[in-house]
Amino acid sequence: MYAILDIETTGGQYNEEGITEIAIYKFDGHEIVDQFISLVNPEIPIQPFVVKLTGINNAMLVSAPKFHEVAKRIVEITKDCVIVAHNTVFDYRILRTEFRRLGYDFQAKTLCTVELAKILIPEQPSYSLGKLVRALGIPMTDRHRAEGDALATVKLFKMLLDKDLGKVIVRDNIKTEIIKGIAPKLFHIIESLPNKTGVYYIHKENGNIIFIGKSRNIKKRVNQHFTGITKSALKIQQEVFTVTYEETGSELVALLKETEEIKINRPIYNRMSPKSHFPVAIYSETDTNGYLNLKLQKADGRKKEITAYTSLQEGKNILFRISSHYNLCQKLTGLYETKAECFQHKINECDGACIGKISPEEYNKRVQDFITKSSFENQSMVIVDKGRTISERSAVLIENGVYKGYAFYDLNYQISNIQILKTLITPMPNNRNTRNIIQGYLRKNKVMKIVKF
Repeated sequence: MYAILDIETTGGQYNEEGITEIAIYKFDGHEIVDQFISLVNPEIPIQPFVVKLTGINNAMLVSAPKFHEVAKRIVEITKDCVIVAHNTVFDYRILRTEFRRLGYDFQAKTLCTVELAKILIPEQPSYSLGKLVRALGIPMTDRHRAEGDALATVKLFKMLLDKDLGKVIVRDNIKTEIIKGIAPKLFHIIESLPNKTGVYYIHKENGNIIFIGKSRNIKKRVNQHFTGITKSALKIQQEVFTVTYEETGSELVALLKETEEIKINRPIYNRMSPKSHFPVAIYSETDTNGYLNLKLQKADGRKKEITAYTSLQEGKNILFRISSHYNLCQKLTGLYETKAECFQHKINECDGACIGKISPEEYNKRVQDFITKSSFENQSMVIVDKGRTISERSAVLIENGVYKGYAFYDLNYQISNIQILKTLITPMPNNRNTRNIIQGYLRKNKVMKIVKF
């Protein structure tokens, strides 16, 4: 649990400042579960430059509660939480100073979104809150007021959690919970999970991830782990301490995240399970008569594949549909072995490429249409699909045939500039596996839209 806060002060000499406004959002890693926002009477004058910056003046604070009147609420909402702020050194120092004046030693673990952003979103021209959220397309209102700045920090932190593919932030938070002695039973874990699409992470007591999975229904899938009787399921049940998750809305994003995060984190029980791979692929080659033949073969990294499949049977089934859709000859696609004409020609469903009745140029154009549609080579597009909320969309970016990564963006901030989208993107490696995941998903599923540029 996180307490994401922002504090406005009177200004003045170091450790003599007073709080004029405080906003705290209690955040469980997915949504805000509690909040506290209040003006505070600092009992000392506000510096003129601060009045100009924040718009908060002395008259506004005359009837506001003094710090000792809100201190109990601050302790309650931050209890067992990691304090998160943009430049935590400042906000945490001010908070501790105010509590120290009351004779109370306020202590908490802290995280700074400035430091996290420098690691997870490098090479930004500025890490000030206003400029950073503007560059990332995060909506912001009431700049230099505690509520507006704290809410922007919540949205920034949510993005940073998503970009933390190694799950360092989450693992450290679990270690904090262990110190506090939190050890939920299996049914308590299941009850805390959503019936939504996303990626889930099963942790052991030291915070390490022992299994990563994806599902369109996280709660249902984790329940299957906890009620399964396989060797790996029984070991997971014995070792699990907690389960964390990230909603994606889009199943495609969940598939891509799962694949990459398994590689990064190398969970022990993912290594025990069958590998997710594409052992069969379609290749094209020109025969002695000049016709482009499609061949379904065992995947060979030395050859340029068009698209790949999880099994030979899946590949055959789809190749039959491809042959029908593009009016291709089953002999030239390897689906019907014969030295003469193919069976489809006998029943007038093939126009005779198998026996030279149409020219290679005419036939090869149809094959090339399939190759162009199925391959990302030289294509640039954004695959837009559902996001984590009704007001959000997911975007998967492919540029010049290369998968770049994914992002989430608010509908109120329409993506029309590819450079802005690149800033939002969580970078991901482009490899055979990710390309085939995207191709396979688009074959079987509808997405909201595909924008080519």
